[in-house]
Amino acid sequence: MKILIKKGRVIDPKNNTDDILDIYINGAVIEKIGKNIKEKGDEDAIINASGHIVAPGFIDIHTHLREPGYEYKETIKTGTLAAAKGGFTSVVCMANTDPVNDNKSVTEFILKKARMEGSCRVFPCGAITKGLKGEELSEIGEMFDAGIVAISDDGKTVKHSGLLRKALEYSKIFNIPVISHCEDTDLSQGFVNEGMASLLSGLDAVPSIAEELIVQRDIMIAEYVKAYIHLTHISTAGSVEIVALTKKRYSNISCDTCPHYFTLTEEATLNFDTNTKVNPPLRSEKDVEVIKEGLKNGTIDIISTDHAPHDLTSKDVEFNLASSGISGLETALGLSLKLVHDGVLSLSELIKKFTVNPARLLKLPYGELGEGKTADLIVFNPDMEWIVDKNLFLSKGKNTPFHGWRLKGKNLLTIVDGRIVYREGTI
Repeated sequence: MKILIKKGRVIDPKNNTDDILDIYINGAVIEKIGKNIKEKGDEDAIINASGHIVAPGFIDIHTHLREPGYEYKETIKTGTLAAAKGGFTSVVCMANTDPVNDNKSVTEFILKKARMEGSCRVFPCGAITKGLKGEELSEIGEMFDAGIVAISDDGKTVKHSGLLRKALEYSKIFNIPVISHCEDTDLSQGFVNEGMASLLSGLDAVPSIAEELIVQRDIMIAEYVKAYIHLTHISTAGSVEIVALTKKRYSNISCDTCPHYFTLTEEATLNFDTNTKVNPPLRSEKDVEVIKEGLKNGTIDIISTDHAPHDLTSKDVEFNLASSGISGLETALGLSLKLVHDGVLSLSELIKKFTVNPARLLKLPYGELGEGKTADLIVFNPDMEWIVDKNLFLSKGKNTPFHGWRLKGKNLLTIVDGRIVYREGTI
């Protein structure tokens, strides 16, 4: 297919591009980028992007697609549809499926299903330990040969320090990152942040130190064995400060946070809406401000979604019994653009946290626009206002605390490998 995108504001942080340009796509490749390109697109494939942003397709390093095993919550088909709608052309799916992705067979199943039914690229993340039990290392080498791009026991911390050390040493052999879920489970027996939320609600509390202790431990082990460590969905001021200090002396470290950690505070849990129950929990106003500052000064490298879709019955229960997580792929861009509107980040800085930095972490040849590069890109309008309606989500997961919110900024077009996989009616 031949696609011509005309007169969009092309922002590509990797190549320091920010200009009004045309992009001509021939098949799966960007053939030309420039002004007043004369080539023709196929019928219905000439896109007027005037007034819109053209950017590399976003990469989400932390997604739960639920398949195999929890197809009633999400499937690879519905999850990637949601991703494409949200502006993501690549997603990394976590290993907490059933069976757990701790072996070659499950990895191959995910990749095969993604090739058959996926609307965007899917990169599996393998489990660090068999069955996520924290007792024995998974077959990391076999999973790497099958196609994993990282290892993580996300949803759980590798409690055994010696086992984590071995995993980090293996990760050096295969040159893939360990993505660490930082939670001291002996301290985090609650459901909301320890502070105002737990005091007023009476719900059992999760102190910030439960995250910060493991952040510090995992960094120390990684530094000791000289391995790369990525800390996912960090939520506390203390975690940001630990990472900032570490980066001054150790370069093989990165971290991400999620839109709900710079958009909501623990106050949102006080009405007992189970859609605000996440792990780690929503934190204090101070934590939110430090998370924003960490995004601004580069301490936090990546914005991920931690897309965690659930069926209604998993959320329509008492707060302490509800499953944790937010269906986040379709609201991530709109929520994150508030950082731009509020002057926290420039558009280029925001796009970099969704593209260049995750591509660098996972060593993927995506996240940039250039002649001869793969045609993965999006067109979005940063000023278009829209109302979040969970009933219009393409994800099976309707669990969002943002239903009814008015957001400013919306994705309108997603192209993966030269194919239009999502198109809003207004473009």
